[in-house]
This record gives sequence, structure tokens and C-alpha cells, in this order.
Amino acid sequence: MTTAMGAALRRIQTGNALSAFGNGFTVPYTFLYVSQVRGLGSTTAGIALAGFAVAALLVLPFTGRFIDQRGPLPVAIAGALAASAGSMALGLASTTQLVLVSALVMGAGIAVIQPALATMIVWSSAPTNRSRAFATQFFLNNLGLGIGGLVGGLLVDEHVPASFTLLFAIESVMFLVLAGVVFSVRLPHVPRVGDAVPKGARGSLRTMVGDRAMVLLCVLGFVMFFACYGQFESGLSAFALEVSGISPAMLGVALAANTAVIVLAQFLVLRLVERRRRSRVIAAVGLVWAVAWLLAAASGWVAGGPAMATAAIISTYALFGLGEAMLSPTVAPLVADLAPASMLGQYNATFALVKQLALALGPAVGGLLAGVGAYGVYISGLVVCSLGISAVALRLGRRLTPVQDLPALAASRVVAGGGPVDSAASVRTAEARV
Repeated sequence: MTTAMGAALRRIQTGNALSAFGNGFTVPYTFLYVSQVRGLGSTTAGIALAGFAVAALLVLPFTGRFIDQRGPLPVAIAGALAASAGSMALGLASTTQLVLVSALVMGAGIAVIQPALATMIVWSSAPTNRSRAFATQFFLNNLGLGIGGLVGGLLVDEHVPASFTLLFAIESVMFLVLAGVVFSVRLPHVPRVGDAVPKGARGSLRTMVGDRAMVLLCVLGFVMFFACYGQFESGLSAFALEVSGISPAMLGVALAANTAVIVLAQFLVLRLVERRRRSRVIAAVGLVWAVAWLLAAASGWVAGGPAMATAAIISTYALFGLGEAMLSPTVAPLVADLAPASMLGQYNATFALVKQLALALGPAVGGLLAGVGAYGVYISGLVVCSLGISAVALRLGRRLTPVQDLPALAASRVVAGGGPVDSAASVRTAEARV
């Protein structure tokens, strides 16, 4: 990686961390703010939170092509400015209409930032350090969200609406900081004429649908986000409270354990997985999450008392965190490696769209099953989903080239100075670690 690439990557990661820090001020308190502080009720608060996902679904189909045509910088800056405006407006909104419009604007801004930053990270990293770059992004996101949430909790007072306005103002400023940092980045990658975007949206869609590996990865992405992230605030939390019988305070501890595992274990996990086949790492995550769901089931249906139930739920959230730490250096770099140079933005945006679909449907399905008390169907279905992740991941591995599945094979041919090495022994060493 060149000096210019390293400088650009450091700025991108700094801006990303600061925006996550600002986002952490409001994420835990948005529902409370809309429903109780503004007195608009739980229904309006739920619709407002759904508005973030709806906005993402509306803008992401067009975002990738714009990134490929105009570059990721203007998209990231525009998204940050929109998110900043939406956040500030939400902090000042006092009517249902203003809350919903603010949520849509903010959600659209945050949605387009994601694939733009992902494209910038790819342009600013080499294949040999791309997994580490995305792992660092995920680590900083969680660290920023966690610290922001803690500081926000010290500042907020549910009896003082102005304290919530302060939180949204801080978040708004952090998005402006992100826009400023992104504006200062000098990306080392310059698209070549030969990388021209395929003419017509249909041609691009045909190319992507014809990429069977990308299709399988999107299926995997949907199931992963549906079966894990999409359940944190709906079905899993309802099961923990209603069936396992743990207290809300202990549920907060479980969520903290999830973040702690990610923050503390991310780079240790990275060292273990970056020289393993990506498809097998993803398959292992499916098994880890299946065990997590079985632990959740045991917390509610196996006799052992409140202490055992609490320990099982905390372990469930911790295992989810372990799986997330394994995926962060695996999935996003694989999307980049599958994408043609002219369609990197569209591949990133498509995967982000799949993620948003799963995050929209996951809580809805989980909440519906929890609402009717169908917890047996709920848990068993998610165990099946987790095992399905393992099965699809192994099938995906057969669609990948050796280097796409194990980037260390390419790295093993390159010496520190950048020269090629024709040593078969080095390749066998990399394969032996799988």
C-alpha cells in the first residue's frame, strides 16, 4: 500500500469513527424521544424508526450507479450533509409530520454514506490489507457507537426535551465533520477509460444477476442480517424478557457484552481468519450463531434459575458479537473482490440494499411471532437460518476463485518490496492454514 493510500485510508477511518460516535448519542434514545419526550406515542416512534429503512430502500437502487459514474466522494459528502440536516431537524421536531420527514431525510443520508465509504476504503487499500481495513471500520463503528451512547446517557434527561435536542445537535455536527474529512481526502484511485460503466441500468443489472457468486453472497447477506442484527431489538429481546425472565437491566448488560466482544476481540479474530478461506469462515459463523440461538432457547426452557437464564442470554449476545467480528473482515472485502472495476459502487450499494431489506423484515417477523407467543417456531426457524448460512457459504466457496476465497494466496506471492515470488511452498503454507 502506498503512502497516499495510507493517508487517505486514515482520514476515511477517522471520519467514519467520528460519525459513529455522533450516531451513538441518539440511537439508544430515539424511540424514547419521539414516543414520550415529544409525546407522539409508540406508533409514531415505530413508524419513524421504520422510516430510516424505507428511505434507504428508496435511495440505494440509484446510489451505486451514481458512485460509479461520479465517484464516491460527492455521494459521501451529500449523504453526510443530508444526515446532518435530518438529525438537527429531528431534534427540533415537535409534530408527527416533521418527525417523519426528518427521519426520511436522515435515513436517506446515512444509507448512501455506507456504499460510498465502502468504495473509498476499497480504492484506498490493497487486496493484501483490505480485510484489515474493513475490520478496522467495523471496530471503530462499534467503539464510536458505544462511547457515544455512554456519553449521551450522561447528558440526557427524559424530563428535559432540550437535552435530547443537544444529543441530536451533537450528532448533526459529527456528520458535518464527516463531510469535511471526506472533502479533504485525496483518493489514489482514478477510474480508467477502460473501466467505463456498462451502458444502461439493465446491462448493469444483467451483469450482476449473471454473477452467481454475487447472487449467493446477497442471499447469505440477507439471511445473516435477518437472523442476527434484525432480531436484537425485536424477537430476541422479547424472548429474553418474556420467556427467559431476565430484567431490562440485564438485557442492557447483554447488549454491552455484544459490543465488548466486538471491540476486544476484533483484531485477535482478524489474525485467526484473514488466512482462512472466506467461505469457511462464514460457514463457521453460521454454526456459532446456531449455538447462540440454542443457548437462548435453553435460557427460557431449561430449568436452572434466573442466574443461569441471565448467563445464557448474555452468552447468546456475546456469541453474536464473535460472529460479527468474524464477518467484518470477510464479507465486505469479498463484495469488493467480486465486483468489476466499473461496477464497484453498484455492488456495494446492492449489498447495502439487501442488508436494509433484511433489517426491515427481521424486526417485523420477529415482533409478529413474539406478539402471538410463537417462540418455538421463532427459535427453531432461526436455528435453521443459521445452519442455512453454513450450507450456502460452503456452496459459495465453490463459485469463488482460489484468490477470492483466500486472498493470502495472492499475498504469499508478493515480497515486502512488491516483487513476485514463484515459490509453490509459500502457496502451500497459506493453504495449510485453512
